[in-house]
Amino acid sequence: MTLSAFSIILAAVLLNSAAQLMLKAGAQSLGTVAFNGASLFSAAWNAATQPWIVLGLCCYFVSAGLWIVALTKVDVTVAYPMLSMGYVIAAVLAWHFFGEALTASRILGISIILVGVVVLARG
Repeated sequence: MTLSAFSIILAAVLLNSAAQLMLKAGAQSLGTVAFNGASLFSAAWNAATQPWIVLGLCCYFVSAGLWIVALTKVDVTVAYPMLSMGYVIAAVLAWHFFGEALTASRILGISIILVGVVVLARG
C-alpha cells in the first residue's frame, strides 16, 4: 500500500471517528428519545437542528467520499479491515472527552485490533 493510499484511508477513518464523537455529543444534548408518533417527529426535528449532529453527518459524508477514492487505489480486502482503526480512535477519544471506561478487556481488544492493522498494512 502506498503512503498516499494509506493517508486517504487514515483521513477517512479519522473523519468517521470524529463523526461518531460529534453524534454522541449531539445525542447527549437531545436526552432520551421516545419512539412514539409525535415525540418521534419532534426528536427527529431536534436532531436535524442540533449543530453537533449536523456536523457529524457532514463528516460522515466527506469520509464516504474519501473512502470511495481509497477503494480506487487499494483492494477492499486490505482497505476494509483498516476501518477497524476507527474503533481504536473512537474508544480513546470517547474515554478522553466523555469519560467512557477503558477497561482491561477493552484495552486488550484495542491492542489486538492494532496488531491486526499492522499485519494487514505490511502484507
